[in-house]
Amino acid sequence: MDKYLMTIDAGTGSVRAVIFNLKGEEISCVSREWEHQEDPKYKGSMNFDVAFNWNLTCKCISESIFKAKIDSNNIIAITTTSMREAIVLYDKDLKEIWACANVDSRATEEVRLLKEFDSHSEKEIYNLTGQTFALGSIPRLLWIKKNLPEIYKNMHRISMLNDWIAFKLSNKINSEPSNSCTTGIFNIKLNDWDKNIAEKFQLKTDIFPETLTSGCLIGYVTPEASKITGLCENIPIFIGGGDAQLGSIGIGLINPNEAGIFGGSFWQYEFNTPSPLVDKNCRIRVNSHALNNLWQYEAIAFFPGLIMRWFRDGFCQFEKEESLKTGEDTYTIMSKMAANIPPGSYGIICTFSNIMNFIDWRHASPTFTNFSFDSNKFNKYTFFRAIMENSCYVTKGHIDLIKELTGIAPSEITFASGASKSPLWCQILADVLNIKIKVPKIKEATALGGAILSSVAIGEYSSIQEACDNMIQFDKIYIPDENNHLIYKDIYNNWLNVYSAQLEIANKNLVNHMWLAPGL
Repeated sequence: MDKYLMTIDAGTGSVRAVIFNLKGEEISCVSREWEHQEDPKYKGSMNFDVAFNWNLTCKCISESIFKAKIDSNNIIAITTTSMREAIVLYDKDLKEIWACANVDSRATEEVRLLKEFDSHSEKEIYNLTGQTFALGSIPRLLWIKKNLPEIYKNMHRISMLNDWIAFKLSNKINSEPSNSCTTGIFNIKLNDWDKNIAEKFQLKTDIFPETLTSGCLIGYVTPEASKITGLCENIPIFIGGGDAQLGSIGIGLINPNEAGIFGGSFWQYEFNTPSPLVDKNCRIRVNSHALNNLWQYEAIAFFPGLIMRWFRDGFCQFEKEESLKTGEDTYTIMSKMAANIPPGSYGIICTFSNIMNFIDWRHASPTFTNFSFDSNKFNKYTFFRAIMENSCYVTKGHIDLIKELTGIAPSEITFASGASKSPLWCQILADVLNIKIKVPKIKEATALGGAILSSVAIGEYSSIQEACDNMIQFDKIYIPDENNHLIYKDIYNNWLNVYSAQLEIANKNLVNHMWLAPGL
């Protein structure tokens, strides 16, 4: 009997169900784009519609089985992964009563009050958890306590989004370190919930599920879940983890001092470390890995994938029509044209994501600058390439920042997720960083990481290392072009100064920040 592994991956921009064989080959992948709507009553809110999004998830699961042309009896293990920070609240009957997506910033006032009440509290929390108030759950729960008191009163459990999907399949709620650590109520040294933190902020201390290690068995597909997903009953479900951490496993980042970049809706730079040492200036995030005795420095670039989607939908109607005619992806069509634009995009500089400063996280207003009205040079393909280059500049800043903390710069980096499908983007990244870039064959690295984790848990492989050796294959290697690197080196220094100036304009409230951490 052929054996298969399924990972359900709930990202910021979409949910997908991916099926792999034991060689790590993708058998099928079905995804659905979703959006998280702002509640007009609450500025900065990003609601997560559990009913609608569970329906999308079920469709992905059933269609992935159909697409794979397999009997779901042959699926031997399921695991889940998701965007971090997104939380779901349940009542005593384990009914979902509230949920938000990751970059929910409604709790601005709560963050401001926390900072004013005790200017040292955020740094204290960071030293314990590796998190600040920017994306954490403390301000959100305080906001609910104040604005939705009935929800707060009835709150019996909290879970992360990947744990919610596992719950919908198994009717069991558990947590694991790699995503729970992003709440800011989780002690990364102990790798468990810290009730003292909740008590410090006068939050409920009895809402936390049991913490298990990623890869532990949590339950089996229930009859109810079987009916609506097409999965057979009693398929074992193993607890998964946060998307970047499982993605790290999926590209083989399982040892200290290894580095990777995930180019999706957000870009994450991950650097493995054998101890949870924090930055004294609180600039960088520190997370638990999904593997024991391993942690990660993480630097996040905001929205490169979402910016590309915006540009595609707003300016690339011709290429979208060509895509429908030819079957070639719209981004591929755009990239082929952008490859004719020289490095540096004729001098265009754009400001989107800023280099991470976790304790004071601000992004300039989205801007393209330094172009002229020469349509032969400055057209949509030039701007498209400039967007690519911008994300690479931010990534260089993140590598430099973590090198400052650790004294280590990687000699090679593995690049995965959606952006790695673009040969042009891969080469630009290599040229900007002046580092060899390895691209895995499977672009769904996060889902593959889940499959690797569950393959060991179910006993098909004896260790994560053995599973990685057998299931991960690399597709291409990109070597930096020295001439291009010298061009980008000069532009990067200029970009730093331009970004600083653009950020100052936003800080003066002359324009809106692209994103501003709550409370700033």
